[in-house]
Amino acid sequence: MVRPIVDAGTDESSWRAWPAPAGWPVLVLDDGVRAVPPLVVAPHPDDEVLGVGGLVAMLAGGVEIAVVTDGEASHPDSTVHSRVALAAIRRAETVTACGLLGVAPTAIEHLGHPDGGVDEVALAEALTGRLTPGRWCVTTWCGDGHPDHEAVGRAAATACRRTGAILLEFPVWTWHWARPDHPDVPWHRARRVDLTGAARSAKLAAVDAFHSQVLPLGPAPADAAILPPNVLVRFARPYETVFVP
Repeated sequence: MVRPIVDAGTDESSWRAWPAPAGWPVLVLDDGVRAVPPLVVAPHPDDEVLGVGGLVAMLAGGVEIAVVTDGEASHPDSTVHSRVALAAIRRAETVTACGLLGVAPTAIEHLGHPDGGVDEVALAEALTGRLTPGRWCVTTWCGDGHPDHEAVGRAAATACRRTGAILLEFPVWTWHWARPDHPDVPWHRARRVDLTGAARSAKLAAVDAFHSQVLPLGPAPADAAILPPNVLVRFARPYETVFVP
């Protein structure tokens, strides 16, 4: 269900005080996972890093990444950059950020769907051609609240049903609109990814590489940072969260 992403959202102190994550099972990273590189599907450049950047780093870059849109609508009324320019900037930021996680540029594919207009049917077909039985497909939760995140999650779920791949979903904007124990979130399917110190550091550096999102483009309100400190702190935790089937 699409939800308005407004105001400051749930404060990180509420999430940090919540005891539930300590009791979630830890996601198992065994040799089977490493044998077939997981496919990480990001609705926009940076979602792959915000959601599972630490996981990617712990897999030593042994993943493939598909970025569905170029994120050109992040600042629709920007006084500094056109949409075309923003798309190019965000593609370049993705390569830099993922490189910090150990992912080679050749392992990143930009699918070029319009930001805000994901073609769910076409995406499901494209992912079906990339997935195989048992391969992990890691993408945004289909209830995350952002329309692109939800469309990508649904398309990935369709492709996994067709191929026998294993869908792992990660929340991004859920941390904003939800609250601990929120009844609409499938916490019973949650798994914790405990990050090593090196993986956590690599993730934080990768997040910082998205200058167009974490810093203002200019002084006008339309050019404000999309990911201000109160949002970024949610992705600096010593663990990440995924929902398993």
